[in-house]
Amino acid sequence: MTEASPASAGDGQFFHWRRMKRILVATDGSLSAIDAVSFAVEFATHHQAEVVFVHVVPTLDFVTPIGLEDAGVAVPHEPTERDRVVLNDASAVAAEHGVRASTVLLGGSTANEIVAHAESCDADLIVIGSRGHGAVASALLGSVAVGVLHAARQPVLVLRCARPQATPSTTHPEKATATA
Repeated sequence: MTEASPASAGDGQFFHWRRMKRILVATDGSLSAIDAVSFAVEFATHHQAEVVFVHVVPTLDFVTPIGLEDAGVAVPHEPTERDRVVLNDASAVAAEHGVRASTVLLGGSTANEIVAHAESCDADLIVIGSRGHGAVASALLGSVAVGVLHAARQPVLVLRCARPQATPSTTHPEKATATA
């Protein structure tokens, strides 16, 4: 008599998704991250999973030079109120849905810290938005998301923002002009 595999036991090919009990969600407060938070909380609700929200801040801030002779200075980054609000907002979404959640403010290289924390907390899944805040993040196809995809051992779910960017015609319909 042979032992049945999970797929042959009637649970289907997506059996591993049902066993995910700890979901790590990286958030920076961007629209993509907000969608990632919402998706992860909904997923956790259906799978009785807990959520770990992480936000990564740089360890150094670079102060630009005042004059041409100045080289600029690197100073230690101090987490801001906004850094904490990003995590508090995500945690509030989880609480509204009765999902157990914790928050962690990390410092360092964003992709590396996300992957390292996922390993240390035994996350079964990493959820991340496709693009974050900042000029570099919006110019590239989520360099952080790509870094996490390459380095993580867990499944990674990258969510593209479902909300359209605001345009004058969507924010002020009365100012929209009709075209033939």
